[in-house]
Amino acid sequence: MFLAESTGKLTFLPSTATLVFGVLAVIFTIVFSIISWRRAHYATGFGLLELLRILIVALVAITINQPEWLEQFKPDTKPVLAVLYDTSKSMTTKDVIDPEKPGQPPKSRAEVIQPLIDPALWDQLKDRMDVLIEPFSSDLQPDPNAGTDVNSALAKILDENRNLRGVVLATDGDWNTGEPPVRAATQMRMRETPVFAVSAGSDTKLPDVTIAAFDVPAFGIAGKPVRIPFSLESALPQDYTVTVEMKSSDGDSVTKVVTIPAMGRVQDTILWRPNKMGDVTLTLDVPPSDLEKFPDNNTLEAPLAVRKEELRVLVIETLPRWEYRYLRNALERDPGVEVNCLLFHPGLDKMGGGKGYLTEFPGPETLSKYDVIFLGDVGILPDQLTVDNAEALRKQVSNQASGLVFLPGFQGNQITLISSPLEDLLPIVYDQAQPRGWGSPAPGQFELTDLGERSLLTKLADTDDENATVWSSLPGFQWFSGVDRAKAGTEILATHSSESNRYGRIPLIVTKTFGTGKILFMGTDGAWRWRKGVEDKYHYRYWGQVARWMSYQRNMAQGETMRLFYSPDRPRTGEVLTLNANVMSIGGEPLQNATVIVQATAPSGKTESIRLQPGGEDLWGLFTGTFSPEEPGEYQMLMTCAENGGQLETTISVQGATREKLGQPARLDVLEEITRVTRGKMINATDAAAVVAAVAEMPEPELREKRFRLWAHWAWAAFIILLLGVFWVGRKAIGAI
Repeated sequence: MFLAESTGKLTFLPSTATLVFGVLAVIFTIVFSIISWRRAHYATGFGLLELLRILIVALVAITINQPEWLEQFKPDTKPVLAVLYDTSKSMTTKDVIDPEKPGQPPKSRAEVIQPLIDPALWDQLKDRMDVLIEPFSSDLQPDPNAGTDVNSALAKILDENRNLRGVVLATDGDWNTGEPPVRAATQMRMRETPVFAVSAGSDTKLPDVTIAAFDVPAFGIAGKPVRIPFSLESALPQDYTVTVEMKSSDGDSVTKVVTIPAMGRVQDTILWRPNKMGDVTLTLDVPPSDLEKFPDNNTLEAPLAVRKEELRVLVIETLPRWEYRYLRNALERDPGVEVNCLLFHPGLDKMGGGKGYLTEFPGPETLSKYDVIFLGDVGILPDQLTVDNAEALRKQVSNQASGLVFLPGFQGNQITLISSPLEDLLPIVYDQAQPRGWGSPAPGQFELTDLGERSLLTKLADTDDENATVWSSLPGFQWFSGVDRAKAGTEILATHSSESNRYGRIPLIVTKTFGTGKILFMGTDGAWRWRKGVEDKYHYRYWGQVARWMSYQRNMAQGETMRLFYSPDRPRTGEVLTLNANVMSIGGEPLQNATVIVQATAPSGKTESIRLQPGGEDLWGLFTGTFSPEEPGEYQMLMTCAENGGQLETTISVQGATREKLGQPARLDVLEEITRVTRGKMINATDAAAVVAAVAEMPEPELREKRFRLWAHWAWAAFIILLLGVFWVGRKAIGAI
């Protein structure tokens, strides 16, 4: 901006007190000077000194009234009016009804603001200001229209135009990336630049059904059922019963009837059994309702890798009780599970032997191969576990992402774990006054908690109603462990149906995470009774689900000397993805220090290298790192280790985070805040003439001013001091006292 014409004038900023004081001081000085000059018989020298005295006092009087030289400048360029219009995907929502034609189909938000983009609309303002029309969305790549960044749009136009007079902001207000718009609005307030917010879209949600989540796991096992959770949201004014269909790319189809409550959300699962190994794409489809306005969001896809199962399980026990026998038999009959048992016989010279039995606690190399470890009625006692064994189990769970199942028994040996390295892994607090637990001739029953009803671990039937019926009809147990309460940070899936203490119902099935692994506590050894009349139907299903849940993360990707697992297992763009790796030497020992690098190749071909850092002294073999995927699709991951020469390749599927959602209400609250802060105005998008009229009502911009403060300038003070010096010297020269 160039400044051409200017005018200047001297101004004062007096107060009543300074003005009165200054006038009185000058008058008093004049009277005093005349009297003094008369006493000197009107001598010329005395007359000049008295005039100098009056001048000095007058200058001081002027100074205390703050004289300033004011220059006003008129710019030689016209001010700028910026018209910013939103081009993000949410603007394609068709929810704007013309009040003059209510019977016609609703228009899209982008259609409604089209008149504002026409330069001819602003012709009447060309004499007063330059009109700049620009689109905005976001800086997201590769698709900027996948998000809305209102703050950056306002801040950018403010920085690029120093003579910005006002902004017309045509948007639905649905900002979903960048800083809050109020930040840029505050800067505009300081520059006295109002924002005229043109609201596009309805402030209420139109009838719609949306797939809110389709949480397909990273992999499934051929021949084993996969439970896939999904969530549906409804903005319909009534309940909607619909048959949801899930199709696989190899031709399979599964349906499920779901009732979505009016203006509510429902969570459910679909059970599917893949038969072939390989990569498949699953598609979830919800038939649209007759009332629905946006059927485009009723379909969602996700990939799934189907593999052959290879689980290794270790069962540690003292006496071969019934739960141990049936658990071992069930796992051995599973073709995808390899079972080893370590059976202590306290008081006998030999340990349990035979096929699959170990003769001693496994060393670090062997222990690191187990995915799940069942710890039965075993403690830190002679001829049982040692403190070193307990420390090894702790590291296996924390570092190697293995699962650990606490399965106590009536001998109460697990009570000794309280003061061992496994104490922190226990998800419950034992009742030390009742180490052998409680027995009763009347069988007890499990009662699922709210978490238990939703958990995949406790799904013994395909529907919620059937599952509740199964749990209520299971044969009861006649012994349960002495437990005070569950620890903080755990999840209680089931409690005793009738027994309680001062903390509430006795917890029987409790889960937690520890380090990279998972923990489960089973507070009774009566699950083998579930076989009554149905054989392995529920007993095998329950323990099979437990084993696969605990080993899921550990088996995401593995090689001979390396294993890679990550969290979350179904990442989205923009989220932080945590990478964990177990790295062993060629001999099988966990490495403490190593150069572990993961090369992540995005779908677009962009490559990023992530160096994983050692977990620490107590986390040998564990290396961790993070990165944030920016693109949806398949990421090719290549992990290498210089020390063992290993290489591991895998694929991570990243879902796109849908920022721009069709059918969502317009964010009028955001626009109202912007206009309030900038002292602008809210205008409906259907009335383009009102927008132009509101802008035309803005007053002409005030002239820019430049003030020179004479009273505060050093030269002004120096001049007064100089006059005082001359006055003093002059009095000495003429002999005045």
